[in-house]
Amino acid sequence: MPRSVQVTIGPVGQDTARTVATHCPYCALQCGMHLRADPDGTVTVQPRQFPTNQGGLCQKGWTAAELLDHPQRLTTPLVRDQRAAPLRPASWDEALARIVDGVTGIQRAHGRDAVAVFGGGGLTNEKAYALGKFARVALRTRNIDYNGRFCMSSAAAAGMRAFGVDRGLPFPLADVGAADTLLLVGANVAETMPPFARYLTELKQRGGTLIVVDPRRTATARLADLHLQPTPGTDLALANALLHVVLREGWADRDYVAQRTTGFDAVRATVAGYWPARVERLTGVPIADLEATARALAGGGRPDADAAPAKVVILTARGAEQHAKGVDTVSAYVNLALALGLPGRPGSGYGCLTGQGNGQGGREHGQKADQLPGYRRIDDPAARAHVAGVWGVDPADLPGPGVSAYELLDSLGTPAGPKALLVFGSNPVVSAPRAGRVQQRLADLDLLVVADFVLSETAAMADVVLPSAQWAEEDGTMTNLEGRVLRRHAVRPPPAGARTDLAVLADLAQRLGCPAGQFPAEPGEVFTELRRASAGGIADYAGVTWERIDAADGVFWPCPDPDLPDTPRMFTDRFPTPDGRARFVPVEHRAAAEEPCADYPLYLTTGRVLAQYQSGAQTRRIAPLHDAAPAAFVELHPDLAEQLGVADGEQVRVTSRRGEMCAPARVSTSIRPDTVFAPFHWGGAARINSVTSDALDPTSRMPEFKICAVRVERA
Repeated sequence: MPRSVQVTIGPVGQDTARTVATHCPYCALQCGMHLRADPDGTVTVQPRQFPTNQGGLCQKGWTAAELLDHPQRLTTPLVRDQRAAPLRPASWDEALARIVDGVTGIQRAHGRDAVAVFGGGGLTNEKAYALGKFARVALRTRNIDYNGRFCMSSAAAAGMRAFGVDRGLPFPLADVGAADTLLLVGANVAETMPPFARYLTELKQRGGTLIVVDPRRTATARLADLHLQPTPGTDLALANALLHVVLREGWADRDYVAQRTTGFDAVRATVAGYWPARVERLTGVPIADLEATARALAGGGRPDADAAPAKVVILTARGAEQHAKGVDTVSAYVNLALALGLPGRPGSGYGCLTGQGNGQGGREHGQKADQLPGYRRIDDPAARAHVAGVWGVDPADLPGPGVSAYELLDSLGTPAGPKALLVFGSNPVVSAPRAGRVQQRLADLDLLVVADFVLSETAAMADVVLPSAQWAEEDGTMTNLEGRVLRRHAVRPPPAGARTDLAVLADLAQRLGCPAGQFPAEPGEVFTELRRASAGGIADYAGVTWERIDAADGVFWPCPDPDLPDTPRMFTDRFPTPDGRARFVPVEHRAAAEEPCADYPLYLTTGRVLAQYQSGAQTRRIAPLHDAAPAAFVELHPDLAEQLGVADGEQVRVTSRRGEMCAPARVSTSIRPDTVFAPFHWGGAARINSVTSDALDPTSRMPEFKICAVRVERA
């Protein structure tokens, strides 16, 4: 990989070069990088020694600056005179006036909840906070949610009910490389966050054991000492079987369970029914592999009395979580970790790998339908009073909880649903489940507004498109997968015609009747307010300052006092629950919402590829990334390909009860014979989310992206 990528942009208005320390705009690893802007307009991505990536970047990171001056970059607002008319350039005043007229007219006719807001897990903390405040104060609508609901919600809900807190990794990332045993469940980090793989290499070089659970033999699974390849949708049963073996063999940490947890007896009774022979039939994972995994997690069996406990880490990701039973699946792995005494033990623990760049911070400060800043519940009177005091409004004027992301999208344009939607930092036309239905719901709106820096598939449907600043053009903070709050430094201002989302929200709020200054446009002012709003909450940022972040390579929340230490490692003494104990939660395996049948005989699972990111609106426009992964594909096992009469590279059609997609076949032994895989980064005919299920987890409201029943045939 090259050490830098040079991109020519417009003049930066200075006579000397400017270099800033910042972070990659993509995944939650938030790799550190330097950006250098030269007087001639050249921006250079350069390595930076930062704890998470230590100078390394993946191909996406090295090429991140190429989008700054892309020919398809939006630099003027676009409006549509009527639904059938094309988008045309407009002034900012015309575009904002169009939004305000539409919003006020719709709310006058249909009520405040007739206008909705949809955010994104890539927005800075400042923008996520301002968007939640804008919805509740300027619009006074309950209808706000964000695409992070599709990413982290199941792990978040499981973490809250077990630990009383939701922080992806409650320990520093360095613990992963120092572990004796690492269990990765549904995570393909070698492709989704490649610099993470250095920790796997470090672990293995130290003689540690890597175990990967995944229906596919991914690039990550190929690194494993043991790869468990279960039937899709059976991860919960697998976890219960591992705990069954741990208890049967006497490997549980009885003192830890007695002193630091509650609810163990109910879980012990539940997992008694998950003996390995039964779970082998459910999952397809051999008994010997189940028992070998349990032994490795227990440190090779019960250690000698004088031996230091093994360092063991269990991590889950989207493969385990994007199910209609995702919360219970995560709880099963949390139960396993608690029985082994891992959470809070130095060098050990349970964690969840956050996906989007600010998937952690984005859900902490008000984008979720049921939350206020600081991870406060919006239906908690004390939380409402605190946040309303910071915002200068009456608590009674704050709306109540809204509905989850998919439920919100599915209600758009219906008689009882919102008639207008404002979208910031998301592309649901590609990324939402049952995307054809979502696309129709967007088409039925009276007003669709999208803020973006390229014309994504969702922006192309909008009545008003607002050109946004990019990551390298605005200051702010992000919170990475460790709960480490980071600083993003602007290397240049936005080009003429583009505005930051904070400036847009400030202008719109004032046009909607809010007092001047109630919505600051400067990110530093917004962060100062966020600190006050989060103070005393679960995700307490009160002690986090920009200066402290810069001085210390980030600050781990909770951090309630600027003069006291932050919290890189949680749960060392107690859990943030009323009694200080973690909670076991008994969970039972159940079938997926949709199992294969005669008409749809195969499992479909979806995921990412190394060179693309999320809906692909950004990465598909970067030439080296497009060249590396130019199109979608459907991965088939050779036995299935032979049965279907399909050759490698031949077009196939994947059909479910909801829709279809077409892409070339990729024949590979990496996939199970009963399963097909497709990446979700493409729209149009290759949009796999036309096919995916909209079944929701009853607690998190996470859609079941990872499994549905399909048939495959030659196109």
